Amino acid sequence: MFSDYNEKLAKLIVQYAVKIEPEDTVIIKAPTIAEPLVKTVYRETLRAGGHVILVDLSFDGQDELFFKFASDNQLKYINPIKLDIVKTLKKYINIYASFNTRDLTSVPPEKKVMVAEAGKEMNKIFLERASTKELRWNISPFPCNAFAQEANMGPLEYLEFAYKALNLHQPDPVKFWQDFEKKQQHIVDILNNGSSLRIIGEDTDLTLGIAQRPWENCSGQENLPDGEVFTAPIEDAVNGTIRFTYPGIFSGQEIEDIRLTFKDGKVVDFDADKGKDLLKKIVTTIPNANILGELAVGTNYGIQRFTKNMLFDEKMGGTVHLALGAGYPETGSKNESSIHWDILKDMKSPESKILLDGEMIYKEGKWLI
Repeated sequence: MFSDYNEKLAKLIVQYAVKIEPEDTVIIKAPTIAEPLVKTVYRETLRAGGHVILVDLSFDGQDELFFKFASDNQLKYINPIKLDIVKTLKKYINIYASFNTRDLTSVPPEKKVMVAEAGKEMNKIFLERASTKELRWNISPFPCNAFAQEANMGPLEYLEFAYKALNLHQPDPVKFWQDFEKKQQHIVDILNNGSSLRIIGEDTDLTLGIAQRPWENCSGQENLPDGEVFTAPIEDAVNGTIRFTYPGIFSGQEIEDIRLTFKDGKVVDFDADKGKDLLKKIVTTIPNANILGELAVGTNYGIQRFTKNMLFDEKMGGTVHLALGAGYPETGSKNESSIHWDILKDMKSPESKILLDGEMIYKEGKWLI
């Protein structure tokens, strides 16, 4: 059952998402647990004429060993070879899987911040080249026991969940995502004409300036599964309070019941029932992590349960998410930071709504446009 997962997903990645063409330089990044999908993606890349210049595989426990034994100098080190590669690379494929989603739970937050800050330049180059389509990239999941356990599912149940979230059960998955893009463009066109967006919900009343900030139609290009529309709010035009009803997960550590208050674009007050010390370090010690880089609405109604995996969760139909830190250049964001941290809010509860320039366009998890 669902035994063609790797075949269908590999073709969707290579032919549709990153569109590998002859002579493209390609990196495939994955943990070794995802080897079956890596092999299939590698084969399809060769069939498409791409040059795989690096298969970047990580082994079980690698990150834990790094944070435990690396000196401060090693934590701050950036591989100059990889920095050069990201300046010219054409296609980047990231196969997302995990041996243990909690292996970094006990790592001191300051070490994670140090590594994130060190990677800021490389991340900036990557995002800038991606925004101009010089570099095309994609992240896709390989179902594994660690993800299934986080989602409170058995391995087969999780495989089915991922299969359907990716719409691999459709007769032609590529055509599905192409049609999805066309339908969603209607929403994007309306949002692009707005100046102000207001989110109202449980313990939430937040207004975000969006004038002249283009919205992106996410339909399987950078992420699989996909299903969201997003932009970057104007950096100094976010005011009000929001309560996130799902836990925020930062480098494997959960922060529960996050409440943020913004004034003129910056977090001026924050609270959490669990992980408040980590939340404090994020918003007070990481440069520009107290400013929003993204505002998004999930549109994949085939995903209806929270799995503690943001690749799926942020796409859930009936949710919104905001990201603290770096924004995407293609949305006009001017915020630069070493992190981009998505936090999710349910919008299906009674009286939850979104207003565009004062007009209600979304109510209790459903679009009205």
